[in-house]
Amino acid sequence: MASNLETLVTVYGGSGFLGRAVVRALCKRDYRIRVAVRRPELAGHLQPLGKVGQIHAVQANLRYPASVAAAMRGAEIAVNLVGILAQSGAQTFDAVQGEGAGTVAKAVAAAGARMVHVSAIGADENSTSRYARSKAAGEQAVLAAVPSATIFRPSVVFGPEDDFTNRFAGLARISPALPLIGGGTTKLQPVYVGDVATAIADAVDGKAKAGGVYELGGPEVLSMREIMEMILSITGRERMLVSLPFGLAKLQALFLQFAPGPFKLTGDQVELLRSDNVVSDAARSAGLTLEGLGIAPDSIEGVAPQYLWRFRKAGQFAQKNA
Repeated sequence: MASNLETLVTVYGGSGFLGRAVVRALCKRDYRIRVAVRRPELAGHLQPLGKVGQIHAVQANLRYPASVAAAMRGAEIAVNLVGILAQSGAQTFDAVQGEGAGTVAKAVAAAGARMVHVSAIGADENSTSRYARSKAAGEQAVLAAVPSATIFRPSVVFGPEDDFTNRFAGLARISPALPLIGGGTTKLQPVYVGDVATAIADAVDGKAKAGGVYELGGPEVLSMREIMEMILSITGRERMLVSLPFGLAKLQALFLQFAPGPFKLTGDQVELLRSDNVVSDAARSAGLTLEGLGIAPDSIEGVAPQYLWRFRKAGQFAQKNA
């Protein structure tokens, strides 16, 4: 049987939060990895994840098809992880997550390669959220160019250096209250970044269904209030949880979209919280889930204490009640 060392995988967006986990998972399986990013000079942190010469970063921007096609030369598999949480300048949802995903798929089709595309639970062409609409457009563009592509739709992803649990833990460190947009009743199914990376690596191995749309969620469905309470418990903080109606949150987002760090909030993020973000019954019945791939998902309660300790008042030296 041929070794994976003979297989080159191009990972678009491989230097981000999820990208690092995916590159690590693929390195452990001995693939050669080309990481295609806008700023390859800032991707040096990936090198320790693999063996000498196993990872190579190149420049590619999804808004420029020639750079995307160049990054596919000689590759047999492509993984598209590129996504943004907020728009900035030319980096719009449509340009990156809609048209950009299609650009990658066309390059993959031209190379005769296989493709794994990461979207998001909630991708819906009829959504009030521009983020969700662009994710749906991206899926359509990918399947139009590469019908055999495997698509993964994770719920909110957590893990070290995420922009979810770390964000609220950081906010609790400097604010006397945490906002519960819409009352904190929105349901989420947080999924561990390592589990998502394993699923993607399995798809690269050929273990996932070609053309399948998988929905990836953790072992628990939690409300935003329950997640906030869990983060406060882990970090040993006592903060008020203040209900914030959607209308008021949307109004505040007009100003907070320019705020720094954990205070940043966009109107589109408010729109996303109007809908639950959980694995559908259809995906479960079809086996298009982590469990369907033979992966037992880790819980946020079991993993988050391993990295959120830094938000405690005394960090790793904080004493926890028995």
